[in-house]
Amino acid sequence: MTTQFNRLDLNLLRVFDAVMEERSVLRAGQRICLSQSAVSHALARLREMLGDELFVRTAAGMQPTARALAMAPLIREAWKSLETAIGLPRFEPGRSARRFTIAVSDFVTMVMVPDLLRLLTQEAPFVDLVIRPDCRIDLTEQIDLGLIDAAIGTFPDVPARFQSSSLFAYDDVLIAHSSRKLGRLSLEALSGLSIAAVSLHGEHEGLVNGFVSERGLARRPEMYDRAALEQAFAGSQRGPRIAISLSHFLALPALLEDTELAAIVPRPLARSLARIHLLSTYELPYKTSLVDVGVLWHERNTNDAPQQWLREVLRRATGALRASPVSHQRPCVHPPPATSIARFVAPISSRAGEVAGA
Repeated sequence: MTTQFNRLDLNLLRVFDAVMEERSVLRAGQRICLSQSAVSHALARLREMLGDELFVRTAAGMQPTARALAMAPLIREAWKSLETAIGLPRFEPGRSARRFTIAVSDFVTMVMVPDLLRLLTQEAPFVDLVIRPDCRIDLTEQIDLGLIDAAIGTFPDVPARFQSSSLFAYDDVLIAHSSRKLGRLSLEALSGLSIAAVSLHGEHEGLVNGFVSERGLARRPEMYDRAALEQAFAGSQRGPRIAISLSHFLALPALLEDTELAAIVPRPLARSLARIHLLSTYELPYKTSLVDVGVLWHERNTNDAPQQWLREVLRRATGALRASPVSHQRPCVHPPPATSIARFVAPISSRAGEVAGA
C-alpha cells in the first residue's frame, strides 16, 4: 500500500463519486449534504493528489477526464463494498444453508423441537440443526468456543459474558399408567407410591438452592421440585419413595407401563407423553415452584443477524408452551419444620426389599 493511499481521505472519493453521478458540483453537494464550496475544495485536493484534472467544466456540466472514467467504476464498487461492510448484516433464512447447534435436554427436545422443525421447514428449508445433550458436556466452555450457538434450560445465574432470555415456565405433575386409577391425589395416597424421578446431571454434592454451579453457570440438575416434596412431608413418618433416579426421560413410558412406578415430571412433558402413551396425569397435592426455561447465548452473538434469527425462531417454537395453563389451584402445604424426608426418600438400592405402598 503506497504512502499516497495511506494519506487518502475517503471523503474525497465520496465527493468524486457524487460529481461523477451528477456531473454538477451543485447537485453533488446537495446529494451528499455538502456546500458547493466544500465540494470544489474536495475536488481540488483530489486533483492535487492524483495529478489529474478529473473533471472539466463545460456548458453541458462537469465532464470527466479519461483518468476519471477509468477510476469511476472501481471507486463505485469499492464504495458499495464499504457500505456493505459497515451496514447492518442481512440474514435470509429462506436461502441460508447455515448449521446451528443447540444444547437441550431430552425434555425440551420432546416439547419444543417438533414445532421448531415445522418452522424451519416453512421458513428455512436448507438450515440444518444439530441438537446436543446439555448434561454431558462442559456447556460453558462449548459456548465460549463457539461450538454451541445457544443452550436451552434453567440458568438462574450466568457469567457476565453470557446473556439469556425466558422462553416458557412450567410446574410439576405426576404421571402413571392409565391402567392405574389413582383418583384425586392426597398426601396420604402419594406417600404410598414408588416414584421415578429424573436428575439430568446425575447426583451432585454441594447443591445450593437446588442448583449446581459449573464455571460460574448455575444449572438445575433435578427435574422435579425436591424441596417442595420434602416440605410437603416434613414431620411425616412415611413418604413417597424415590425408587429410581434417571438421567433422562426417555425410559419413563416403558417403566410406568411394566412396573407400579409413578413419575414426577414437568407439566409440558406430561402432556406430550400422554399423547403417544397410555398415561394419565394427576395434580400433586402440594404446590411446586414455577421453573423458568430460557435460551442462553454468548454476548458476542447478541447483534449477529443469524443468531438473532435463531433466538427469535426458538421463541416462536415455544409459543404454545407459554400459552399452556399452569395449575395454581393446588393446595400449598406449609407443615411445621421437622425431620427431613431424606430418611424415607432414598435410592431403590437402599429399600429394595420393601413393597411399594406397604
